[in-house]
Amino acid sequence: MTEQNTRLGIMLMVVTTFIFAVQDGISRHLAGEYNVLMVVMIRYWFFAAFVMTVAARKAGGLRAAAATAQPLVQGFRAVLLVAEICVMIFGFTLLGLVESHAVFACYPLLIAALSGPVLGESVGWRRWAAIGVGFVGVVIILEPGFGVFQPQAVVPLMAALMFALYGLLTRYVARKDSAATSFFWTGTVGSVAMTAVGAWFWEPMIAPDWGWMALLCVTGALGHFTLIKCYEVAEASSVQPFAYLQLVFASALGLVVFGETIRANVAFGAALIVGAGLFTLWRQRQRQKKAAR
Repeated sequence: MTEQNTRLGIMLMVVTTFIFAVQDGISRHLAGEYNVLMVVMIRYWFFAAFVMTVAARKAGGLRAAAATAQPLVQGFRAVLLVAEICVMIFGFTLLGLVESHAVFACYPLLIAALSGPVLGESVGWRRWAAIGVGFVGVVIILEPGFGVFQPQAVVPLMAALMFALYGLLTRYVARKDSAATSFFWTGTVGSVAMTAVGAWFWEPMIAPDWGWMALLCVTGALGHFTLIKCYEVAEASSVQPFAYLQLVFASALGLVVFGETIRANVAFGAALIVGAGLFTLWRQRQRQKKAAR
């Protein structure tokens, strides 16, 4: 792994987080005007077409991409991801981008906490301490017991839990399946599941919003493409800390475009969550280095 490749990987991760933040902003706008399920369904139609096009151009074509010894797990993780996207976008309409992303930033800590029971990995006391600090940050953001706690603040926390489980299941299926196979199942099964639900909530859309929908579809495919390229040129442990920039970019969009505000407790809680998450990633990298010796 050369320094140049790592630098390129970091640049690609920064670009990816910016694209995903823009995608979240567009999703927030469309979900404020139309049913969330319909918006995600149309987005997934384009996503499915994208993954099938990518798979068809590789050796073995669609048959090779779809081949798996664990179809139930692959199918479940695909449905779990599309459900998480619906929940998160619903959270945008309730809380806005700033507070939703501040809470959602805890998902790497949830992955660390659940990696033991789900994958059988050991989690040391230092990482458990970091997980604890991160969840203190979540509690500070949610402000329970101060008379201003809103039940809808739990929505992005649910999305973070779902995304963490999706991430763990992705690592689980990677023991037998290639990334291309997992990507194929994510797009195709997610599209079928979303169509079965979203078709019942179809609403007519005005012409300008079809333009935003087209941009949403393009950013979705482009973001996944740059993310794949990012992991091709650099180790995940080197670029993963920069994924937190999505919180920064999405918050900036929320402030500038949607007129949201950042409350002091949200800023402090998010800082605790991100700090704990970065420490957890650092500990994971140290463990990987020791294992490689």
